[in-house]
Order: sequence, then C-alpha cells, then structure tokens
Amino acid sequence: MANWLGRSRTITHFLKTKIISSSYRSLAGDGSGKACGIFREKSAVVPAFRRSESARAGDLVEAVTYSDDDDDENQGLEFPGGRVTFTPQMKFIAESTDNRVPCYRVLDNNGCPIPGSTFDQVDKETAVKMYRKMVTLQIMDTIFYEAQRQGRLSFYLTSTGEEAINIATAAALTPDDILFTQYREPGILLWRGFTLEEFANQCFGTKDGHGKGRQMPIHYGSKEHNFFTVSSPIATQLPQAAGAAYSLKMDNKEACVVAFTGDGGTSEGDFHAGLNFAAVMEAPVMFICRNNGWAISTPISDQFRSDGVVVKGQAYGIRSIRVDGNDTLAVYSAVRAAREMVITEQKPMLVEFLTYRVGHHSTSDDSTKYRSSNEIEQWKTGRSPISRFRKWVERNGWWSDEEETELRKDARKQVLNAIQVADKTEKPSLEDLFTDVYDSPPSNLVEQEKSLRETIKRHHQDFPSDVPI
Repeated sequence: MANWLGRSRTITHFLKTKIISSSYRSLAGDGSGKACGIFREKSAVVPAFRRSESARAGDLVEAVTYSDDDDDENQGLEFPGGRVTFTPQMKFIAESTDNRVPCYRVLDNNGCPIPGSTFDQVDKETAVKMYRKMVTLQIMDTIFYEAQRQGRLSFYLTSTGEEAINIATAAALTPDDILFTQYREPGILLWRGFTLEEFANQCFGTKDGHGKGRQMPIHYGSKEHNFFTVSSPIATQLPQAAGAAYSLKMDNKEACVVAFTGDGGTSEGDFHAGLNFAAVMEAPVMFICRNNGWAISTPISDQFRSDGVVVKGQAYGIRSIRVDGNDTLAVYSAVRAAREMVITEQKPMLVEFLTYRVGHHSTSDDSTKYRSSNEIEQWKTGRSPISRFRKWVERNGWWSDEEETELRKDARKQVLNAIQVADKTEKPSLEDLFTDVYDSPPSNLVEQEKSLRETIKRHHQDFPSDVPI
C-alpha cells in the first residue's frame, strides 16, 4: 500500500506539471514564442486562467444555437451524423429553457373551437360514434369498478378522465395498425369491436375469455383486433413495439405500430431502449405517453426534471408533439397527422398527452392518501373530456338531452347484462392451465399436470369447486 501511495503521489505531481505546462503553452502562445489571441504577455496568463475558473456556473449555461455557415475545416469536425462546428466560447446547454413546450389544443373548456386552431374536420357519424363510445367506456368502468368492490372481480382499474385519449386515438387509426397498450386503454378495443361480453368474460376469468383465466382481469388482448395482450410490467411493450414496427417496415406494410405508456414508464430502461431502437432503425411506430400527473402515488415532480416527456423525443432524434389529452378533437387530429408522418416517412413519433387520472390508480389504491379531493374534483367536473366534447357535438346540432338519457340507460343495461352472464359462465378447465403455449406439451408440463391432478384428488376440499377437472 505504501509503495502504491508513493507511486500515486509521483503520478499526480507529474500530471499537474504536464497540465500546467500544457495550459500555459496553449494559452500564452503557439510554441513559436508568439502570443496568441488576447494573451500578449506571460504575466497575464495565470490571472486570466484563474478568472475562468472562478466564473459563476450560471454564466456558462445558456440555450446555445450552433451554426455551420463557416466552411473553414479548422472551424468544424466531420463526425458521424453530420458536421459539428467548433466554438471558442465554453457554454453548457441549459438543463431547461424559460419557455415550456406549448400544448396543442382545439377546444376550450366550453367546447368552443379556439380561433385560428387547425384540426381535421370530423363528420357527424364519426363524432357521434366517438361520443357514444366515450360514454360507454365511462359507464363500463363505473360498473366494473363497483363489481370489484362487491367481491365479484379480483381487480380492476379505470380510464376515468382519459376517455378522449382512448377513443379519439382509436378513431384516428386504421384496423391494420397494431396496438401495444399499457392497461388504461380498453377504449381502443371497444372502438374496434371488442364487445362488452368479451370484456366481462376476461374480467371474470370465464372459459369464454380470451385469457381463459390465466391473466389479470384487465389484461385484454385480441389477435382479431391487432391488440397485443396487456402486460402489467411497466414499459416492457415499448421495445417490443419497436421490433414489431420494424417488421412492418421490412414487409412494406402500409400500417404502423402504436405503443402506450404512462409518465412513470418513461423512467424505465425499456423506454430508452424502445425509443432509441426505433429512431436508429427508423421503425414506423408512434409512442404515446399518457402524462396524467401520477404514477400510482408518485407525482411527475418526483418522476423527472425535464419539461415533461415531449422534450425527450429530440434527444433520441424523434419528432414530438404535446397535446391536450382532454380535448377529443386535438387528440384525433394529432394522432392522424402523426400516423401519416410515421407511415409516409417511415420514422417514429412521440406524442405526449397532458391529462389527469381522475380515478384511483386501481382497486388496490386510495389516491386521497396522497392528493387532495379538491384537485380530483376540479379535473372531474371542470376539465372532463366527455363534457367538453358533448358541448361541441351539441353545438353542431348532432346531439340532444333525450339521446343522452337513452344512451346512458342502454349502456348501463348492456354492461349489467354482460356481467350477469359472465358471472354465471363456467370457468376454464384445469387442462387450460397447460395449453396454448406448445403444440405438443413437453414432458415436464405433462408431469406437472399429473402431479396437480393427484394433489387435487387428495385435497379436493382445498380447491375451487367451480373449476372443471
């Protein structure tokens, strides 16, 4: 150890000598005895160097704009990705700018188009369908949530406050576009034709459910609707989406992949992997972040220090936009435009929706423990995407109070009926635990099934009686 410390001191002294000598030569002259720049005398070198050291860090930080107008090869460097210019000024790029990225919006809180706003025109049929699906999603969430509270479901979470993101996004896509969602986008399936009975069968874990009881209740999936099965681990779907999009590119398909995540998902490594892969490979994928303010109980102020999520796209070389997620027309227009660019340019896009999770994170959460009831109520009543869009639809003469009453009555009846049927439907058989993975079950699965059946015979009183053996 003593020998190591001795050598270390010698190395340190050597480096200090070399650095000071090198700094003196570079600042004072070019080695020919002539002074360079402002340093005319040797005596001026050290004080000037010290002044640079003592400058406040803030003086060296600003938003820097670089120019490549100077063709002198000594003023720039040809580097992978393009020419990089040199600058004699030591300036750090600021961690943030004074002005935040603006948020694209079409309708104000009263459902009136903002003067000068640009958006895709929506005809009556599409607008009414969008509104009906938003209301149906809201009612389905409310009743399914209550069913869980009654002990009829094991788990549930809602999309309350985020109905516009669900339905308007789905309306802006085509059936050929592939979805990798998180767990707060059931409205996309609802738009694509997934029935209330199918939702109920999945949540109740019946033999008719797509998951056959082998998934969490809200882990929906549908091959028919190009909707990959939901997976609860956060952001794992993002690299998968990038890979799926690259396969579309290789097959020259005129379709794109759309992947969802929440603000909390941007802190996962898979967010970086997914966006970076998509950017480098120029995969036709649209990444959508529902920035709803909370990742369970973690507020966005504890999630990142950047200006939300939209600014992260530029770091990966991905075009980005920030949108009012509670404005149905803005969501619809932005997604349509983003999809067009993704497909025609074969490049990824990042869309950040600013919204709010009005409901609790899930039935396992009580959000009043970490946020005020007044905050929740303000977003629920004053900034509801359903109320805002209804005002616009009504202003166009496409909706009435009578139609509203009839819609809510019918939707509630249909959801309750779907639940009642699912509640009485037979559960998947024991055999289904071991199927749908291998064409021919391997020996270890055969042994496990045999062992399980023997255990059930010995302890039949400990196993549910409604599961067919």
